[in-house]
Amino acid sequence: MKVLRGVDETRAFVAAAPRPHGLVPTMGALHDGHLALVRAARDACATVVASLFVNPTQFNDPADLAAYPRNADRDLALFAEVGVDAVFAPPEQAMYPPSSSTTVHVGGPALPLEGEARPGHFDGVATVVAKLLSFITPDAAYFGQKDGQQVAVVRRLVADLGLSVEVRVIPTVREPDGLALSSRNALLSPEQRRAAPALYAALTAGAERWCATHDVQHSVDAAAERLAAEPAFSDVDYVALVDAATMAPWDGRGTGMLAAAAHLGPVRLIDNVLVEG
Repeated sequence: MKVLRGVDETRAFVAAAPRPHGLVPTMGALHDGHLALVRAARDACATVVASLFVNPTQFNDPADLAAYPRNADRDLALFAEVGVDAVFAPPEQAMYPPSSSTTVHVGGPALPLEGEARPGHFDGVATVVAKLLSFITPDAAYFGQKDGQQVAVVRRLVADLGLSVEVRVIPTVREPDGLALSSRNALLSPEQRRAAPALYAALTAGAERWCATHDVQHSVDAAAERLAAEPAFSDVDYVALVDAATMAPWDGRGTGMLAAAAHLGPVRLIDNVLVEG
């Protein structure tokens, strides 16, 4: 496995590597959800490139950026174990040279939910993803459904810029108790970890209410009530049922995404489940 640090070095590698190419973007602190993305890429692509870069521009809170878990040696060992061909692990100045003055802004699906709760977050996501797609030119890029709004934003970015890459989405990987795997889970205290599955339980309750009533507001209320029953979640940013592609309020047709974001102490967790109209 090659570890690539520079943009020119990375472009030279992918130019010579057999196609199709699969890209798995990550910020490290790997878990089985990331590895599921790699395995999917490995099954479908001749060359698999993963990125390992904690992107500072998508953090609207400097303390959150500082607290983000990092263990590059462990991450590289895991990438090698699951068959990644190359890891693009650039220094910050390679991604954002001092002369940089361009930010990619996506409207539409980037505006509600996480867009409201974390101003500027999706500008950082869109900018770094656009750079990765430009440097690595993959045929397919792999993302997890756990970050469902990010998936919608990336798809909008790819469509609007006419990029020749397929966005492939892998189902959320969960712990046996339902908690969605996330790098942030490592920051939970033992007590918070015991409370954390209530987030998925709340979304499941909302999805079940949708199946029983086909009433959007009743589904949101059921999820919110179940989450409120767990006092460890001190602050709920949102519980919403939105169109999975546009993030607009769902009208009950097509695919909806029941999503929530809530805080366990200093740790902010997000999750979602899909429902069908």
